[in-house]
Amino acid sequence: VSSVDFPYIPGLLTFREGPCIIDALCRVKEKADLLLFDGQGIAHPRRMGIATHLGIYLNISSIGCAKSKLTGDYNNLADEAGAFAPLYDGNELVGFAVRTKKDTRPVFVSPGNLIDFDQALKIVLTCCRGHRIPEPLRLAHIFANSEKQRVRENGKNQKDCFSLFRWT
Repeated sequence: VSSVDFPYIPGLLTFREGPCIIDALCRVKEKADLLLFDGQGIAHPRRMGIATHLGIYLNISSIGCAKSKLTGDYNNLADEAGAFAPLYDGNELVGFAVRTKKDTRPVFVSPGNLIDFDQALKIVLTCCRGHRIPEPLRLAHIFANSEKQRVRENGKNQKDCFSLFRWT
């Protein structure tokens, strides 16, 4: 659990979560080949979502896979797992709307750093295991929620521990 000093502001996720992510990655012995972020890559109003920003800063391949769309439009997304449609901001391709599970809202996949559109899409689809979000992100959410619960049970509250996790 890490302290966070920046408020949640859509489009500025890197400033909130970036320092915690960098700190965690510095503690890992093996360097990752790829980072998959629950946030935007270039499908961002400034073309600099958390996946792009941290991918560049850390010089690592990265992909953004967001649950909400910050920019762009798409058409004709079939209601079946694995369906995808290009996400355009004006005439610029910025990513894909991807249906990872039938009858669910799409996720928005975009390259972050050192990866192309097709690779980002293929990797995210390969990581899907019957849930809306790719398995690595789903497992990270499960772990984060268990840590949030552990912190709560140890008697810390929002004033004592303003952590990476949103308090509800």
